[in-house]
Amino acid sequence: MSMRSLCSLVLLLLWALQGFSQSESFEIRGDQFYKNGKPYRVFSGSIHYSRIPHQKWKERLHQARAMGLNTICTYVFWNFHEQKDGSFDFTGDRNLRKFIELAGEEGLNVIVRPGPYVCAEWDLGGFPARLLADKNMRLRCLDSPVYVEETEKYIRAVAAEITDLQISSEKPGPIIMFQVENEYGSYGNDHEYISYLEKLFKDVGFDVPFFTSDGPDAKNLHAGTSPTMLPIINFAEDPEKQFNKLAEYRANIPHMSGEWWVGWLTHWGEGNWKNQNEERQKKELKYMLENDKSFNMFMFHGGTNFGFWAGANHFKTYAADITSYDYGAPLTEGGNVTSEFLWMREMLSKYQNKGENRLPKIGAEPKAINIDSIALTKSALLFDQLPVQNMIKSKQTKTMEEIGQDFGFILYKTTLDSWLDGTMTLNEVHDYAWIYLDGKLIGEVNRNKSNWDIQLPDNLERGAELLILVEAMGRNNFGSQLFDSKGITNRVDFNYVFTQMNWEIYPLPMDYEYVSSLEYKKDIVVNNEPSFYRGEFELSEVGDTYLDLRAWGKGVVWVNGHNLGRYWNIGPQYDLYVPDCWLKEGKNEIIIFETSKSDVPKYISGVKTRVSLSKGEIDKNKLDSHNGNVN
Repeated sequence: MSMRSLCSLVLLLLWALQGFSQSESFEIRGDQFYKNGKPYRVFSGSIHYSRIPHQKWKERLHQARAMGLNTICTYVFWNFHEQKDGSFDFTGDRNLRKFIELAGEEGLNVIVRPGPYVCAEWDLGGFPARLLADKNMRLRCLDSPVYVEETEKYIRAVAAEITDLQISSEKPGPIIMFQVENEYGSYGNDHEYISYLEKLFKDVGFDVPFFTSDGPDAKNLHAGTSPTMLPIINFAEDPEKQFNKLAEYRANIPHMSGEWWVGWLTHWGEGNWKNQNEERQKKELKYMLENDKSFNMFMFHGGTNFGFWAGANHFKTYAADITSYDYGAPLTEGGNVTSEFLWMREMLSKYQNKGENRLPKIGAEPKAINIDSIALTKSALLFDQLPVQNMIKSKQTKTMEEIGQDFGFILYKTTLDSWLDGTMTLNEVHDYAWIYLDGKLIGEVNRNKSNWDIQLPDNLERGAELLILVEAMGRNNFGSQLFDSKGITNRVDFNYVFTQMNWEIYPLPMDYEYVSSLEYKKDIVVNNEPSFYRGEFELSEVGDTYLDLRAWGKGVVWVNGHNLGRYWNIGPQYDLYVPDCWLKEGKNEIIIFETSKSDVPKYISGVKTRVSLSKGEIDKNKLDSHNGNVN
C-alpha cells in the first residue's frame, strides 16, 4: 500500500470516528431514561420564552443551569407565532430556534411542548382567537376538519424551525423530548385525536421520545395518554403517593413529574399571591432526588404576561389572570434569585448525572433603577378619537372574533328610539363593560359577578346615545368553557323582551400604532370617561424597574411602544415590570390608558423593588457566599 493510500485510509478512519463520537441519543429503556447510552435523570424547570424579552433569555437560562437544572421545558404558543395573514413569525421575541440554541449553549437539554393546546394561563390556551369565529368549531377533537387542518399547518411550521435541533439529528441539538397535547385527560377522551397528533408529530420529523402529561389519577391517565407514549404526571404535593398511582396505572416506565407545581397562578381580586410552602417543597424534592425520580418544576421562572396574553379560568365564576406570571418561582419575574433558588441549588448539586459539568456560578442580579416622578403632560379622550375608518355597522352586536379582532377593547354605539325605561340587559359581557348614556357613566358590568343588568335612569328622552365599552380580560385557557368569545356575546335587550338593533361597532385592539397616533393635547383633561395620558422622561442609565400604579384604577400601559400589560386596583398586583432592554438612555415615552378614574395623578414613578411582592429577594452578600459553597 502506498504512503498516499495509507494516509487516505487513516484520514477516512479519523473522519468516521469523529462522526461516530458526535452521535448522541436520548431514549427510554424500561424504567430509566438513557442519554448517550447511560442512565439519566431529568432535572427540568419550565421557562417560557414568550414571557421574556429575547434580550433576557441567555441570563435566565444561565440561572437555570446555575440552580442545578440540566433541562428546561417550554411551551410553544400557537397564537404567539401566527400572524393575521396566516404566516408564522419566528423572529425577535418569537425566535424559538434561538431560544433552544441558547439553552444548549448553557449546557441544558430542552423539552418542547408545542400543544397545539397548552393551557399555561395564556389566552385561549394558545389557540388563535380566529378559530372562535367559526360557530361550528370543535377544539381538541377530530370532529372539526377545519381544526385538524389548521393544527397540521401550525405543527408543520414549528417543525420547520426546530426539527434539526433534536439530539437525534446529524448535528445533535439539545431537544430530548416532545409533549403531545397537554393535560388532555382533564378535558376529553377522544383517543383517536391523541393518536392523530402522535402520528402528525412523527410525520413532521419529530423522532425523540414523546410523552403525555396529566393528573395522576387513573381516569386522567386513561383519557389523556396512549399505549405508545410515556405517561408522566402533574402534582403539587405528596410525590410518593402520586408516583404510586402512576406505577399502578403502568409498570416498568421512568417516573417523571411533568409539572411539579412550586408555585401557583394568581387571579385579579384574590387576596394574595399564590406561593407554595417551602418546607413542604424541600421534603418533596428530597423524596424525588433520593428515589430516582425525574421532574419538571413548574415554574423555574415565570416571566410576564405582557400585552394582552394573560388567560383566565372559569369554574363557578370567571376569573382573569394577573399580568405578572411570577408564579412564586425560584427565579422571580424580574430575574432575581430567591431563598428557594439557593436551597434547591444546594440539594441539586449533590445529585448531578455522571459526566455533567459542575454548576456554574450564579449570575449577577439584574440591575434595577428608580425613576422619580415621570410627568404626564398630555391627554386624549377615547370617545373623541374613535377609529371611524374601522367602524362596522350591524343590526345586532357582534363579538370581537366575528369582526376579526383578537385582543383589547370594543365599543358598541347606538341610539335609543324605542324602549326608554326599565332594565337593560347585556347578554353576556365578556368581560368588563362601562355603560354611558349621553356621555354620562350609568353603570359597569363585571363578568365575574354574573350580573348583566343595568337600570336605566328615569325620564330618559328619545334619541339618547348609548355607548358600551367592553374590555376583553383574557380568554379561558382551561376546562370545558374554552370557547370564550369576547365583547357582547349575544345581544342587548330591554325588560327581557325587546332586542336593541342598529349598532355601530368600533374595534379597539389597542395596538401601539393606534395609541401613538392619537392627538394628545397639553395638560391633563379631567373627565369621567376613558382617557389616554402621555409623558416623556429622560434616563442617564437603564435598569429594570416596576411602575407603581397604586394610585390608578384599571387600564393598560405602554413604554417605548411595548405593551406592559394590564393593571387593576383590586390587586393583588399593583405594579408593572419594565425590563431594562425596553428602556434607553435619553428620551423615553409612556402612555397610560385609564378606564375608570378621572382623578388620576399627573405623575408616575418607577421603583427598584416591586410594591406587590410575591416572594422575597435575596441579599447580594448571601449570593456571593453561596457561589462558593457548592461543587
